[in-house]
Amino acid sequence: MRRVFILGLDCAPPKVLYDGYGVEVHALKEVIRDGIRYYMRSCYPPITIPAWISMFTGKTPGELGVYGFRHRKPGDVRASYIVNSRYIKEQTIWEELSKKGIRVGVIGVPPTYPPKPINGFMISDFTTPGPEKPYTWPPWLKRELEGLFGKYIFDIIYRSHEKERVAKELFTMTKQHLRVVKYLLTKKSWGLFIYVEVGLDRAHHAFWKYFDKEHPRYEEHPVYSKVIPNYYKLIDEWFGEIREILPKDTVIIIASDHGVKAMKGAFTINEWIIQEGYLKLKESPKKPCQDLDKDMIDWNRTIAWAWGGYYSRVFINLKEREPQGIIEPKEYEDIVNQLKREIMKIRGPNGEPWKNEVYTPYELYPEVRGDPPDLMVYLDDLSWRPAGTIGWNRLYLLENDRGPDDAVHDWTGVFVVYDPEETMEKGIKGEVKITEIYSIIKSLIYE
Repeated sequence: MRRVFILGLDCAPPKVLYDGYGVEVHALKEVIRDGIRYYMRSCYPPITIPAWISMFTGKTPGELGVYGFRHRKPGDVRASYIVNSRYIKEQTIWEELSKKGIRVGVIGVPPTYPPKPINGFMISDFTTPGPEKPYTWPPWLKRELEGLFGKYIFDIIYRSHEKERVAKELFTMTKQHLRVVKYLLTKKSWGLFIYVEVGLDRAHHAFWKYFDKEHPRYEEHPVYSKVIPNYYKLIDEWFGEIREILPKDTVIIIASDHGVKAMKGAFTINEWIIQEGYLKLKESPKKPCQDLDKDMIDWNRTIAWAWGGYYSRVFINLKEREPQGIIEPKEYEDIVNQLKREIMKIRGPNGEPWKNEVYTPYELYPEVRGDPPDLMVYLDDLSWRPAGTIGWNRLYLLENDRGPDDAVHDWTGVFVVYDPEETMEKGIKGEVKITEIYSIIKSLIYE
């Protein structure tokens, strides 16, 4: 079996990795230049969870029953649960190979907390509650790593005005990850090694307006404008060291789960639903940026409400499903279609047309499992983030309602395959769907 090393760069866009926009990389550029490149089309929704697990199972979010980082507890408005590895019932690529006796290493792939037994080793992902929890497989690997590198850092708080702190913690976390991965690559046996770094996503969200000169609120800054280029440089220099370590016939894959683009603003989706008469409150909110709560809602007159995020999930107040549902099952389809038509008409703050997409889960996926929303809403080709909070008395916000965030996700990421023994023509090979990558990896391993 050929060894396969996968470097997952969360949120990496073709604009940067393929076109070199705003950064200078050398080791990464060499592999990208000599490899086969694809534009990777992400899933619906194009967010970290479920995108990575779709990639490594070959299944859509509907088949996985995973529609985001958190899911609504049925029958409630705000109450939610966080998706973890226990919710993933489909077989992952590392589980399949483990059963075949191939040793695997899995680092940081969401969602792998809590870690499950595999033939190899694992460090769980950013959803891990903290280093006090069991986060490795085998369990004793945790003690080994902490003895060498200290307590593992899973994530940082990146939606913050304390930009210097964000940058410092970002680099501290990532440098630790890179040291750990280098250690595991050299000290452990493996046939497939997958390392996903979420820090790039955090760098983009926290500093994109200081980096992307096409951002509508671009701001040149003597320190913050260097964070993203320096972050890519950090990854690139480490990757150059790794290439010297890997066996010369190792297949190298560089992949992202989605791309990135400037966030033009936030659209207060529940304010719009209130204006359109679908959501009725008992009284007007007294201040802006309030979370919608079930006790605020006049359920006898409410048809629908929404969650915000990088996309919006809309829920219908359906009788026999919701505790105080008023929509009869026979009326459900008409209500859903009516809402779809109205959302598609939403325009920008100056009346400019938006490219909106609105779907039921059943329109997107061959199977729908778990706790899906009734509608999945993508505003202006993802450029406007839906804000679920209320009390704003306006539909358009310049900033994210959940804290500073310069970027939203884009549909297109990257997928590069570098095979030192492959003689076929290199270059761009078109588009690949995220769910097709699972089969590509298997074919590389078994060829």
